[in-house]
Amino acid sequence: MQLKDYQEIAIDDLLAKAKKLLGYSGNKKLVFKAPTGSGKTIMMAELLKKLSEDREIKQELSFIWTAPRHLHTQSKNKLEIYLETSQALFCSFFEDLDDRKIQVNEILFFNWESINKKNKNTIVRENEQDFYLSKVLERTKEEGRKIILIIDESHFAAGAKDNKGKQAANKLREEINADLTIEMSATPLLTGDETVNVHLEDVKKEGMIKKAVILNEDFTNIINKNKITTQKLSGGTEEMVIDAAMKKSQELLKAFQKEKVNNNPLILIQLPDRKSSIEDRIRERVEKILKSKYKITTEKGNNKLAIWLSGEHVNKEAVERPDSQVEVLIFKQAIALGWDCPRAQILVLFREWHSQVFSIQTVGRIMRMPDPDFGHYQDEVLNYGYVYTNLSNIEIHEDIAKDYIVIQTSKRRVNYKQINLLSYYSKRHREKTRLTPLFIRIFLKQAKSYNLSKKINLQAKKINQKIIGDYKAEDIDILAGTKIVGDKKIEIGGLELQKIFDYFVRDNLTPLYPEDRSIDKVKESIYNFFETELNKAYKNHWEEIVKITLDEANIQHFVIVIKKSIEIYLEEVTKKQSELIKVSGWNIPPSLSFNQNYKQENYSLSIMQPFYSDDRWKSEKAFIKLLNQSKKINWWFKNGDQDKIFFAVPYTNGELKLFYIDFIVQFKNGTIGFFDPHGTYLADFKTKSDGLQNYIKEQTKNGKKLFGGIVANTQKDYKGRWLYFDQESKKYKQNSLDGWKDLIL
Repeated sequence: MQLKDYQEIAIDDLLAKAKKLLGYSGNKKLVFKAPTGSGKTIMMAELLKKLSEDREIKQELSFIWTAPRHLHTQSKNKLEIYLETSQALFCSFFEDLDDRKIQVNEILFFNWESINKKNKNTIVRENEQDFYLSKVLERTKEEGRKIILIIDESHFAAGAKDNKGKQAANKLREEINADLTIEMSATPLLTGDETVNVHLEDVKKEGMIKKAVILNEDFTNIINKNKITTQKLSGGTEEMVIDAAMKKSQELLKAFQKEKVNNNPLILIQLPDRKSSIEDRIRERVEKILKSKYKITTEKGNNKLAIWLSGEHVNKEAVERPDSQVEVLIFKQAIALGWDCPRAQILVLFREWHSQVFSIQTVGRIMRMPDPDFGHYQDEVLNYGYVYTNLSNIEIHEDIAKDYIVIQTSKRRVNYKQINLLSYYSKRHREKTRLTPLFIRIFLKQAKSYNLSKKINLQAKKINQKIIGDYKAEDIDILAGTKIVGDKKIEIGGLELQKIFDYFVRDNLTPLYPEDRSIDKVKESIYNFFETELNKAYKNHWEEIVKITLDEANIQHFVIVIKKSIEIYLEEVTKKQSELIKVSGWNIPPSLSFNQNYKQENYSLSIMQPFYSDDRWKSEKAFIKLLNQSKKINWWFKNGDQDKIFFAVPYTNGELKLFYIDFIVQFKNGTIGFFDPHGTYLADFKTKSDGLQNYIKEQTKNGKKLFGGIVANTQKDYKGRWLYFDQESKKYKQNSLDGWKDLIL
């Protein structure tokens, strides 16, 4: 699979910090914080793979992966699929261990809660065969191996305690006594020697998870001292909540069908996480409403309702499939830990729920996008999750949840008439700053074209002395103790050889920045070449491959192919970068959602009602007041600054970019105005201004009535005249109002 940009960055960070901590004595801890849906398991799998292959780590490694409940089984299955091609590591349960110890590059999976069951669990209970955890660990360490412990969903371990009151995570660490413990969670409670943090915004940008989760959409949410109450719904009946969820489900289904996506959105109804008569009564009422009002039951021939409760699984077998006929799943959070069902998009909670605190863990089951490789959809309604609840005084917990759970929705006015503007957006391209797998394909093609396999001498295996000399100048300490005999013969290998090879690649990456990921892609290209063209596999011939590459008879040939490949790669990337996608009929979005950092403002001429603002820019606020007093306009729209749902025009500043103009205004005579409040100092905005004016000229030729430009006020307190600049930027004069026009609204 192609790792996402943020995943590769996190893996690099984890690798560097893990290696650093492994170099110290004693037991060290690394905390890995990553949002639900970001691919924590895959990132950890890649980290373990890199650790097992890293030649700088002198000692052999064994791994232990623990998780609560049955999550360790799910994780083992995921890792086996991910590692199938490389076979760098192998996965085992306790009963699978050979010689009653953990082998090199073996990952032992077990349930961490079993540590607390010393008298009941066969993994920890002593026996005559000496086949229990502490003995297995003892034998493994006697082999000289370092042990790395991974605690998945560590916040559960941190919160749980044994019968003596000791935190489960601490007890687990003490029991295993690992050289390095990696604790991973969306909401870790413990601290470590080092921390790696994946940011929610990066995961959203990649389309891995939904843009946000909307709380009680179409109902008015009132915020009072950070507590949220929903008018009409808070304290309402279960039927009201189910009705709202079913209405949204039908809207989502129609939107998926319109996008030609075979995905049946799933409603999750969560019962209280405790066994009581309350849970039974709620379930009875819910099932009655679903059957009588919506004809959704567990009955054979219907199968639209699934049940996932302790000891009761009904219609659950294929519920994760995107085309499953199950429309509603009744479940409990305790059972659903780690459960992955990307088609789940609506969560229903009732006031008997165990907590009034909303966290990322609460909404984690509806965060994933149905197809993370595709990302977000054209129809924005599909890019959000939805929570409906009759809870009162809801409190949103954690900063990450406050940024993700939105409680305020602004709708486009019903009297809006479509304006059908030409807009642009660009797909995210990651290739510009680093090499991707595309480079490997180009390298192999260039190697064939250059006839590299015939030009190199496979018997030549002496390290190029120029490389050694240059490298010593860069980092002389690394070569301390290296054996150099005579003028020609240099005996070097292992870590030193790896460092010199890295230096060679780094030295030939210009004009790309020599970051680790790009260096690895060049090395991978060379390894691929030797395997496909010369039948020399990296695993068995690594040292020979590097020495052949760096020999003075061969090195220049590799430099030529690398340089040519980079040149072609950058040409391909530049082509992709400059390709903007047109939206021929752009219109004001039907709705926008906001978190609690935004406040409602009373502006009657805003096309979005109610209007929400974060009050970041005084210039924008002053301009909004001007717009709202106008007698000449029908409406105005405050544009966003990213994403294809907002309006943008292209401009050139060394490369093709997008300008998201702050305000779009419709006048009563049908003219559309584009205004971007800034200031009379236009230097930073010259190229953007030209891009906007070029757009206006082109669209005017096509029959559109448009005007506008960069907007400024003659006074710093914005009480002076409002002006706009609609000339070519070459006519702009610094500290002069020549060429500026009065904006009369």
